[in-house]
Amino acid sequence: MNVIVIGAGPTGLATAMLLAGQGHHITVLERDPDGPSSTGLEAWQSWERPGVSQFRLPHVMMPRALALLRQELPEVVAELETAGARRHNMIAGTWDLPALGGRLPEDHRYETMAARRPVLEFALATVAARTPGITIRRGQTIARLVTGRAPLPDVPHITGVETRNGEVLHADLIVDASGRNSQIPKILAELGPILDTEERAAAGFIYYARHYRDNGNGLPEATHWPLTHQETITAGTLPGDNGTWSLILVASSRDHELRALRDASAWDRAIELFPEYAHWARHGEPLTDVQVMSAGQTRRRDLVADGLPVVTGLLALGDAWATTNTTFGLGLSMGLTQGALLRDAIDAQDHIKLSLAFAQALETTAAPYYRALRDWDAHRLAEIDSNISGEQYETADPAWQIIRALDAAKLSHPDLVRAYAQVGSMLEPAEHVLARPGLIDLIMTLGAEASRYPTPGLFRRELLTAIG
Repeated sequence: MNVIVIGAGPTGLATAMLLAGQGHHITVLERDPDGPSSTGLEAWQSWERPGVSQFRLPHVMMPRALALLRQELPEVVAELETAGARRHNMIAGTWDLPALGGRLPEDHRYETMAARRPVLEFALATVAARTPGITIRRGQTIARLVTGRAPLPDVPHITGVETRNGEVLHADLIVDASGRNSQIPKILAELGPILDTEERAAAGFIYYARHYRDNGNGLPEATHWPLTHQETITAGTLPGDNGTWSLILVASSRDHELRALRDASAWDRAIELFPEYAHWARHGEPLTDVQVMSAGQTRRRDLVADGLPVVTGLLALGDAWATTNTTFGLGLSMGLTQGALLRDAIDAQDHIKLSLAFAQALETTAAPYYRALRDWDAHRLAEIDSNISGEQYETADPAWQIIRALDAAKLSHPDLVRAYAQVGSMLEPAEHVLARPGLIDLIMTLGAEASRYPTPGLFRRELLTAIG
């Protein structure tokens, strides 16, 4: 098939390579004009991607993504290693805890590679550029979708695109991989009434982040866990490539008092309240000032409704299909997984069957993670609102009670830390992990008080005092 992939981000490039590996001919259209620099380090320093607001914000590759790259695109893994990506194990910080009994043979499944997004995208773009069957055209903005004879009445069938400079490109299939800011739904709506399938959450989070580099002392000592939730704020650390790392503070976008964290000195004082991460800030040299990004809303747009496509000839994947809370870093894993699903479904040449098969694959493989994070977001934001007003957050939802208990108890038992890591690494859906005999009872026994902080309101008062 001749396929147009819209977007040369990680999901678009990986999908292009997976499809090209099956003999399809791929044209990747990217709105940003500049290609990658000659090295990964230069990509971090000088590559401009104005269409990707999070291009230089902290980034993580979960073990599911690395496993897929090793299996499907090993050249990308080799290119990442050459560019300075660092291998590490997501649960290595727990191995020295007496209660967890050290490293187990199966812990290799939690291995991943640390690379900042410009370095990751450099590796993908470098390999994609030399992959037979792929043409990458940058500086190409989509102005219009071209339609043709439709296999379903009153359902538009997309046969190509028209770029802003008036060029019309035809293809057997159009794949929207243009990310969370995709303009394709808006352009699609210009064709006439299209059933609105969008699901959108009410609010979101805001990120305050800084990058650091080794100042000659080596990398800091690993933390027991990369993410910690407090009453109204979350802190975390992520290793990077070439002796770099990043620290993040995550707040509700409704929490106006914490907007003082935009100031570097206030941010530094806030990170000192987290002893497990403060030494990461003291240990290195800041590479950036405080970077601020709103994650926007958790959102999902399906192109199938009530068992029928709302459009044919067009599929969406990655963040163009659904966005999730970036705190948990599942975006790359989700995108690569969906690229592989499309590669496997595309053999169905019938456009109706292809749309339905791909939608079913998304529903069974990717949607469980989307729903889990959507629900987590709703509870966490409600909890933050309650804690700001000095109230205790209460809910009858057993799923939230279980996940909060697991979060609190994960470092107290070897089965719990690995259960948490399996879900968080996107290796297994939560419902599969929690179905193991006796696991929920163990979680609730060890983490029964997970939803209550030791002294309600104390941490927030200290935080607001620290940031002035």
